[in-house]
Amino acid sequence: MQEYFSPIDIASFAGYKKYTDSSFGKIINIHTSAADFPDIENIHLAIIGVEEDRRALDNEGCGLASDYVREHLYKLFQGNYSIKIADLGNIKKGNTIDDTYFAVTDVLSQLLKKNIVPIVIGGGQDLTYCNYLAYQKMEQTINVVAVDSAFDIGNGEDEIHSQNYLSKIILHKPNILFNYSNVGYQTYFVDQDSIELMDKLYFDAHRLGVLRKNMEEVEPIVRNADVLSFDVSAIRQCDAPGNSNASPNGFYGEEACQITRYAGMSDKLSSVGFYEINPAFDTNKQTAHLVAQMIWYFIDGFYNRKKDYPIVDKSEYTKYRVSITNHEHEIVFYKSNKSDRWWMDVPYPMNHKIKFEHHHMVPCSYSDYETACRDEMPDKWWQTYQKLG
Repeated sequence: MQEYFSPIDIASFAGYKKYTDSSFGKIINIHTSAADFPDIENIHLAIIGVEEDRRALDNEGCGLASDYVREHLYKLFQGNYSIKIADLGNIKKGNTIDDTYFAVTDVLSQLLKKNIVPIVIGGGQDLTYCNYLAYQKMEQTINVVAVDSAFDIGNGEDEIHSQNYLSKIILHKPNILFNYSNVGYQTYFVDQDSIELMDKLYFDAHRLGVLRKNMEEVEPIVRNADVLSFDVSAIRQCDAPGNSNASPNGFYGEEACQITRYAGMSDKLSSVGFYEINPAFDTNKQTAHLVAQMIWYFIDGFYNRKKDYPIVDKSEYTKYRVSITNHEHEIVFYKSNKSDRWWMDVPYPMNHKIKFEHHHMVPCSYSDYETACRDEMPDKWWQTYQKLG
């Protein structure tokens, strides 16, 4: 794995001499030119920079982002927990973009096999495709959640780039994608054909305005993810100007941090990426600073995981049964006594049990339970049931 990485020149970071014993710059095992490659046998999280931006449409330069983010991340302090994190350095651009894709996929695959959560920083969002491919050797399908102002479906016949990578994921064989969820799309950036395709595939998309009225509804969406891909263009321009595709509207910086903390707290989520950060468009390194804080919140969430999924000991949950009129299935809800989080149990054919056992317990919220109590079928239940069938 080491051959893919270049070390980090930590001495070039502003304020590196002022790191204290409890700052990330001191307690993360960092691959520097003066240090050996980190031992990954006993770590929980691995930070990876990627310098690839050749397919970042209209945003070339985002491959330089990782060190700008690190400069701020290393100054932050750990919370009330002991971290085991390694920063492996930067994956350089390959001679061809396929070389980079291979390297990223291979590194992420090796980390996932060791139950290490990769935190990818920098490059275009097309790298989400590499993240997806890293799960291929696992015997289960996965869920991808993208925080993005658009769907990035594009034209699947074109070569892969940051605005059509989702088509490449959908068309890839063998297909291991169970569900895709978009968080924060803005309708004027999405054509109607894409919305119709999302409906046909039983994918779910959540508009920015709807989510911002109740940010807590983001939590079960993110809790259902194996992969979280965060495009900084989903954050409003005045909070994150470092992106050539930035828009006046989007999530506030505080909301972006809230989303990444939700992701960190998910027992199911096993990789996360922060993409499209472009230092050339940044103001006073503001976007890099925000992403560093988003990563801090992800780490904080990770070390505050409740370990209440998968549901094994039913005695640690309160079970609720709701009957829907004229529907053959009773809806069973579980509420964790430890975290107060909710799940729905969705039935599936027994011959699909192994393939889909990762997905039949669907994260939901109290509002989904209220919907069922009103004799209405929750959308999350119905979408999942269609796929499991």
